[in-house]
Amino acid sequence: MIGSDYTLDLSNVYYSGQVEPGSCLQRIIGNIKTGIILKDVSMTVHSGEVLAVLGSKGSGKKALLDVISRRVQGPVRGHILLNNQPMTVCLFQQRCAYVTHKCDLIRGLSVEETLFYTPTRLTGYLKKSKVKQVMADLALTQVSNRSVENLTKSEYRRLTIGIQLIKDPVILLLDEPTWDLDPLNTYLVVSILSNAAKKYGSAVILTMEKPRSDVFPFLDRVLYLCLGDTVYAGGTRQMLEYFDAIEFPCPQLENPLMYYLCLSTVDRRSRERFLESNHQIAELVEKFKIEGGIYRKGNTLGPSHPPEYKIPLLLGKISSCSVAWTIYTRLLAATFSFKKTGFKQLFLRLLLVPIFFFILWIFYNNTELYQHTFVSRNGWILNCLAGMYFLGVLNAVLIYPNYRTRYFQESQEGLYGGTIFLFTYNIVSIPFSFVSCLAAGAIIYPIIGTFENPLEYLYFSLVLWACYMFAEQQTMATLMIIKDHLLAAIFNIYIVCICLTLSSGILRSIKGLQDWLFNLTYATQARYASAFLVRQIFLSGDLTKPLSFDEKHNCTNMNLIETSLLNGIPNPYCR
Repeated sequence: MIGSDYTLDLSNVYYSGQVEPGSCLQRIIGNIKTGIILKDVSMTVHSGEVLAVLGSKGSGKKALLDVISRRVQGPVRGHILLNNQPMTVCLFQQRCAYVTHKCDLIRGLSVEETLFYTPTRLTGYLKKSKVKQVMADLALTQVSNRSVENLTKSEYRRLTIGIQLIKDPVILLLDEPTWDLDPLNTYLVVSILSNAAKKYGSAVILTMEKPRSDVFPFLDRVLYLCLGDTVYAGGTRQMLEYFDAIEFPCPQLENPLMYYLCLSTVDRRSRERFLESNHQIAELVEKFKIEGGIYRKGNTLGPSHPPEYKIPLLLGKISSCSVAWTIYTRLLAATFSFKKTGFKQLFLRLLLVPIFFFILWIFYNNTELYQHTFVSRNGWILNCLAGMYFLGVLNAVLIYPNYRTRYFQESQEGLYGGTIFLFTYNIVSIPFSFVSCLAAGAIIYPIIGTFENPLEYLYFSLVLWACYMFAEQQTMATLMIIKDHLLAAIFNIYIVCICLTLSSGILRSIKGLQDWLFNLTYATQARYASAFLVRQIFLSGDLTKPLSFDEKHNCTNMNLIETSLLNGIPNPYCR
């Protein structure tokens, strides 16, 4: 059982993984260059402390956080213990939190809504109180009603931290929380993290590439990495003592954090500097292995430093029903938000399809009952089908990616899986699309029939809805594989065009297809939707009776012998 005072211990951790980006083919066949990223890394951090992992680009800072959070794919050796218990994926997901460098929040939600709709065990009044407390701790109270897309970089970064703090984590990992922030906001973020660590009793581990001198007082511990090796790990105040002892004192008026970071960085400006700095870093690594054990284990908070607020340990995962309800209400809140993003979603979900069919109605409204309008009616069917398919693709591409990206990020935290995500998204999306297709059907249906038989109108609207749903679900499935929404749209539109061309029987007869293509059309939805609309339009009502070619050429009084081509062509307008 994990106690109330927490200690995270890393002992002799090695990690091998991908050292350079590979092509798609290399990833498929598994031929990606790998190497040792972390080499014999050891460190200790206690509850209430802030540990900064410092190093240049490629030193292994992010890899270390991924190893602690158990998100890496490669082999890991060594021990990662939380109060002498092995850190497993389940343990990290239940007790710890990870603020990644890139975090995409759901647009349309306010700061307060984003925090409130984060799945946690708290509900009702307790959750609202916790949200207000976290906003106050992160200096977000003044912007609580502001939409996330209108936040500054600092406010956005603090909000992503708040999403994890609201879960009361024992260990909080942060990847470059001060990246691209000005000095004032860098100071603000680090000071907030230090206060949160002391207040909630959490151990905070953050990575930094360019530490400033004004954040030095807020850092209890520091870990210097260079190409995966440990140059120093221990208290920030003991750091000066250690480097003095090994004859690398920090000059006066220098920022010690930055000075020793430069000392731990390979100088690539020339071959001589590269060899010299590489040799010096190797010496520092060896010296710390010999003399640094006492500095790594030391408690920087002193013998008695209890946190102001003890974190209640939570056992087990949050129930699936509770998570599903939270995700569902979050989707509704984002859709019905009185902000630009909310209005955009409502327009796309409710009004786009009826507007398209209203435009279609303008062009086809004056279609008369003549023979020459058979081609126009055929084109009308094609436009109805193509419009529903293309609008389904368009809506999925414009609305779905934001929720998909957030799902992928939250699924890494173990909050919920794909089943809950797709179920809740469709529960929100399906009623909108059904109402939208009913409205579209009511606009366009009078061209081919009347509402005296409401069942026929309902069948017509359901066929349109089926086409829309098919295209939307197909695009959603594609977006789960293809990251770029433009590529996904092009791919799905290409598939739709092929299906309409070969399977609908409108642009060319399916009877003229080769046998293998003809058999493939049975597996396409467009064949059945087109067949139903053709039957509903051409095999019912006045179109089954003899019709004039146009208002000048009347064929209704001619018999079959007169219209037969066997007797010549007495009247070329009548067939």
